[in-house]
Amino acid sequence: MELVNMPKLDNFVAIDWLSGPDKIYFFFKDTDTYSRFDIGNNKVPAGYPAPTRGNWDAFDPHTKNLLFGFTTTSSSLKSGLFDEDIAWLFFYDADTPTVCKYNQDKDKVSGFYKVADTHWSPILPYFDEIIAATWEGPRSGNSVIRFLLKGARYLSFHGTKHTLTLHKFGNDRLGALLPYHERIITAAKNDRIFADDYWYMFLTNNQYLVYNMDEDKLESGPHYVNEGNWPGLLRG
Repeated sequence: MELVNMPKLDNFVAIDWLSGPDKIYFFFKDTDTYSRFDIGNNKVPAGYPAPTRGNWDAFDPHTKNLLFGFTTTSSSLKSGLFDEDIAWLFFYDADTPTVCKYNQDKDKVSGFYKVADTHWSPILPYFDEIIAATWEGPRSGNSVIRFLLKGARYLSFHGTKHTLTLHKFGNDRLGALLPYHERIITAAKNDRIFADDYWYMFLTNNQYLVYNMDEDKLESGPHYVNEGNWPGLLRG
C-alpha cells in the first residue's frame, strides 16, 4: 500500500556509477539537488540530498537540463588506468544536443561535446524520445548500449560496429515492460559482479521495477519506493 503523504519522485534522472563501490546518483531537477545511493550499504548516506552546485565540477550549470545518462567502463592505456569509468551525461545546451564526458575515477569533467560531433551521433534522430539508457557490459562484448524510448521502443547501439537498431518491446526483450512503458521516468543499472545485472526502472506514483538484464525478464515489481527498499531516497 502506498504511504500517506509520501514525498513524490517525479522530475529526476538516475545515473549508475561504477568507480569504486557501485552507486546510483539521483538528480532532482526541480530543486537542483542530488542524492547518492550506496548499493553495497543499501542506503543514502547522511548529508543528502545535497546541492548540485559545487559538487559536479563544470557540469554544475547543466544538471537541471540533464535528460539521461549511463556509465561505461573501458581499458585506457593512454590514461594509465586498467579501466576507465565514464559517465556520459546528455542534455541540451541551449538548443544543441550535448554530452558531458564525466571521468568518475577523477571526479572531474573531461569535456563537453556536441552529440553530432561524437561517437553517439546516430542517436540524434531519437534524442528527444530517449527516456533512459544503459551499458550492457561484458555480456554484450562491452560495446552495446540500450536506449529506452517513448512509445514502447528501444535502440541497440553497437559501439564497435557503430550501428543503431530500432526495436519494439517484444516477447524476447522488454516485452514485460509494455504495461508500464508510459510510466517510466528514468532507470539505472546495478552492475552485480556475482549475479545477474539488474536495471531499476523508476515509474510514476513512486514505484519501480526490477528488470533482469541477463535473462531479459521482469524480475519483480512494481514496488513502492520506501524506507524499506530505498532507505534515505525520500529524505527531504
